[in-house]
Amino acid sequence: MNNGDNYKRRRKERFADEDGYDDDSCSSDHETKKKDLNGIITSLLLLEEQEKRDRDEQDEASNEEKLILESTHRRKTKTMLEFYSEFQDYYSEIEETDRVKRKKSRAMAASVAAASVNQTENQAPNNHIKQSGSGQQRRLWVKDRSKAWWDDCNRPDYPEEEFKKAFRMSKSTFELICEELNSAIAKEDTTLRNAIPVKQRVAVCIWRLATGEPLRLVSKRFGLGISTCHKLVLEVCSAIRSVLMPKYLQWPDEDSLRKIKEEFEGSSGIPNVVGSMYTTHIPIIAPKISVAAYFNKRHTERNQKTSYSITVQGVVDPRGVFTDVCIGWPGSMNDDQVLEKSALYQRANGGLLKGVWIVGSSGYPLMDWVLVPYTQQHLTWTQHAFNEKIGEIQRVAKEAFGRLKGRWCCLQKRTEVKLQDLPVVLGACCVLHNICEMRNEGLDPDLKIELLDDETVPEVALRSVSSMKVRDAIAHNLLHHGLAGTAFL
Repeated sequence: MNNGDNYKRRRKERFADEDGYDDDSCSSDHETKKKDLNGIITSLLLLEEQEKRDRDEQDEASNEEKLILESTHRRKTKTMLEFYSEFQDYYSEIEETDRVKRKKSRAMAASVAAASVNQTENQAPNNHIKQSGSGQQRRLWVKDRSKAWWDDCNRPDYPEEEFKKAFRMSKSTFELICEELNSAIAKEDTTLRNAIPVKQRVAVCIWRLATGEPLRLVSKRFGLGISTCHKLVLEVCSAIRSVLMPKYLQWPDEDSLRKIKEEFEGSSGIPNVVGSMYTTHIPIIAPKISVAAYFNKRHTERNQKTSYSITVQGVVDPRGVFTDVCIGWPGSMNDDQVLEKSALYQRANGGLLKGVWIVGSSGYPLMDWVLVPYTQQHLTWTQHAFNEKIGEIQRVAKEAFGRLKGRWCCLQKRTEVKLQDLPVVLGACCVLHNICEMRNEGLDPDLKIELLDDETVPEVALRSVSSMKVRDAIAHNLLHHGLAGTAFL
């Protein structure tokens, strides 16, 4: 037992010694690692401090550079401003010098002109030089332009056909217009300038409307400045509207309405028709304001080209003479919307058209005074017959607008006239159209055009139930009294 106890004790002592050895070793390793970690942390702190110092140095250098750049920029700006100020002063001095020179030059030219006039009057009273009006010479600075073409047209022996080809009317009709406009557009000669004669003024306007040529060509034809030609066109158009429209474009009186009814009924069999109505579009350049209102969607889709327009609504008699016009509403509006904006619509609501009809296309609504064709599908023979006869009346207005645009080519393309002045020009075209139609001025077949104005279905196609019943009665009478055609069969 003793030997066994001794063995166990020796073994415990040995293990105890070994355990003591391991604890010391681990403690030593721990201390070593701790020192290494402290070294790493110290290194990191030193690196971070170094980076911070580097950033501070870079920021300081950047601020110094920025200050230098700002100082340089201020110095250059100041220099440029000083230079610009000096340049402006120099330019002002030059401009003032030129102004004084021009003023002296004009004064000298006027003195020379006055001396020349006095010398001519004193020394050569029977001078062979042709002068008009007061006999004064023109100012020396006025540019002398050739007007040989107009002088040739103005000759008494100028061929009638050539004159009509240029101005869309005979000489006698042209003379009539000049005579009636004389008091409104005639100007007197001045001391320094001869006035443009009335005939030339009217000719400038009518030739521009007839051909639609740009103003530079008008200027070349008539020997006048471009701005002068533009001014003349607007002045004469305004005079036509104010002087001639009350005489040549007015709603008919009772006797005239009775004759119109008889003519329309004689040609179509439809009673109490006092007019045929149509709405056309006039192309314009895209306006600077309200562009969407003047955008013509239907023309754009058909022509594959962006189109803008204004509308002209007109009512004509059996001869194609306008008895009412409504001009200038934007091209985005449908026919029925234009009708509601017109003065004719207001007068009709006031009782002007009670008991009579104005025939329109399917783009207008059926109303107490507006008669339109049937538009539903699967029409009866009676309805087909009615549409055929009412179509004859519709064509009167459409053909009249075709002659209007064919005679005055300026209506076929976008014009140089400003949008606010365009209604004056269009109104003048309608008045001149009436004068030509009343005086049986034929239109060259080569000038006739086919209108392409897309009809749209009105928002409310039926405005009057009683009118629907009256239309049915008219259609019944046309068919059963042998007044309807057979083209629908």
